[in-house]
Amino acid sequence: MSIDDGDLQAIAAQLGRLPRSIHEVGHRCPCGNPDVVTTEPRLDDGTPFPTTYYLTCPRASSLIGTLEASGLMKEMSARLADDAELAASYRTAHEAYLAARTSIADARGYSVDEIDGISAGGMPDRVKCLHVLAGQSLAQGPGVNPLGDEVLDALGDWWAPGPCV
Repeated sequence: MSIDDGDLQAIAAQLGRLPRSIHEVGHRCPCGNPDVVTTEPRLDDGTPFPTTYYLTCPRASSLIGTLEASGLMKEMSARLADDAELAASYRTAHEAYLAARTSIADARGYSVDEIDGISAGGMPDRVKCLHVLAGQSLAQGPGVNPLGDEVLDALGDWWAPGPCV
């Protein structure tokens, strides 16, 4: 999805700062605003940046913070250790994340060897950040990251009150 000045203004309002090194809008909220940005794997200043899908909606971010505080990450990590099928699906999500990031870098003509094989959110073996998992599920679609899909299901219709900015 492309990005225009209106998107950049909305993202800056959501984040409370100017966004850095956005590749494109990764997903749009039903209200029309971006809620996930796809970030360049290497920031404009040269810093490697593993978080390809960055959740920008403050309402969704706040609700996810509440889920994190509830102990959900620990519960999900325990399930990964006990459920081979879930662990395999989560590893596939990790690989999809890496493939997307590599595709962006390749299209731009650079590599980011410093973060080769490292995705985000704790993938592929644990759950470290629900924001990342939800961002991936929004940007890459349902069925790619099973735990990200669960996070989105737990959020419900966070956009229902109207635009966050």
